[in-house]
Amino acid sequence: MSKTNSREITEDLLKFIEKSPTCFHAVQNICETLVHEGFEELTEGSVWQLSPSKGYFVSRNGSSVIAFRMPESSIKGFMIAAAHSDSPSFKIKENPEIKGEGAYTRLNVEKYGGMLMFPWFDRPLSVAGRLVIREEDGVISTKLVNVERDLMMIPSLAIHMDRKANEGHALNAQKEMLPIFGDETAENRFMETVAKEAGVEVKDILGHDLFLYVRDKGSVWGASEEYVSAGRLDDLQCVFGALQGFIHAEKNVHAVPMIAVFDNEEVGSGTKQGADSTFLSDVMDRIGAAAGISEEERKSLTASSFMVSADNAHAVHPAYGDKADPVNRPKINTGIVIKYHAGQKYTTDAVSGAIFEEICKKAGVSVQHFTNRSDMNGGSTLGNISNAHVSLNTVDIGLPQLAMHSCVETAGVHDTADLIDAMKTLFESGLEELGQGRYRLIKA
Repeated sequence: MSKTNSREITEDLLKFIEKSPTCFHAVQNICETLVHEGFEELTEGSVWQLSPSKGYFVSRNGSSVIAFRMPESSIKGFMIAAAHSDSPSFKIKENPEIKGEGAYTRLNVEKYGGMLMFPWFDRPLSVAGRLVIREEDGVISTKLVNVERDLMMIPSLAIHMDRKANEGHALNAQKEMLPIFGDETAENRFMETVAKEAGVEVKDILGHDLFLYVRDKGSVWGASEEYVSAGRLDDLQCVFGALQGFIHAEKNVHAVPMIAVFDNEEVGSGTKQGADSTFLSDVMDRIGAAAGISEEERKSLTASSFMVSADNAHAVHPAYGDKADPVNRPKINTGIVIKYHAGQKYTTDAVSGAIFEEICKKAGVSVQHFTNRSDMNGGSTLGNISNAHVSLNTVDIGLPQLAMHSCVETAGVHDTADLIDAMKTLFESGLEELGQGRYRLIKA
């Protein structure tokens, strides 16, 4: 990709992120894009009738979505890219208001995922998510809401004094991270504000999944405008790159190109809509059934299938280079990162890593490698979790970034374009399993 295209792509990425303050909004935006591109929406509660060369998508819980395109001829495998829609944040609790010193109304929140908490202070915050609504005819439905009104977490001087004295301060999420909604006159007005923004009555709201997000807009910066900073780059940067590669790929003759965006990666994926669910296997089985493929044939297809688990990676930090592996030290704007871990927290092995490097070579994209320091533990991601349900060759990759799990993260302007190119090549390819550990990557 040229630098010009990289900048344009980054601007589109920032627009996507701004429109996606929560996982629910991200999936809605993905679905709208797919409809615009001619994909047909399916529901899990209906019988699927699938046509050759046509694209489809199905969502679960409004926070996860899987899209695929049927091949022109018989199915010989699946080429899959997976990413996640959620990011660390603070979730609004039930009974959300708390009085503060007779002078403030604060919101009762709890941590969602593992985040850096200090950066949330002194930033304009807002609330977004979904509401569960009772309609007039008794139907229970959901509705997305974005309350575009500033809130704020206010730090105390005592926090900074403690931090200085103790060389670190473990923030208390219940005490110090509750945002101020208003003064004492704001009591009992939070749900009224949410309902008004959603265009419904408070009495008709049966439940809510509401989260805080930072309202600061993303920006491009650096001496050569080489960096991009925004909230939720982990993992919406990979979601956006995989989606763009998916919709711009040429039609595949034999393989089923598929993008799977899961919720709840940041809290372990163990939900009905997470990577540790049956969502992916259910969709793959239903595609095979609709195509008239026997269960035995469906099992054999996984041997000629491949998955890229895309979740951003740690770049070497300018102030904490000692935290990185001595040799494998990813740099921003230097290539897609392939992640390795001896204990298989990343599912990459020599075979899947080599296959992905071949994909990137065909796409004209550079790669680099990530491993943790041998004396430090790292987290896991989608690949090994989803492999417990659909066991196929899988590689864990990501785009290098700084300040992971902060409310504002930093990545590379040119890296999203590289991911789009690699994903486009993935979705235009097929994998032949030749036996005895031999594989061939083909233009499918």
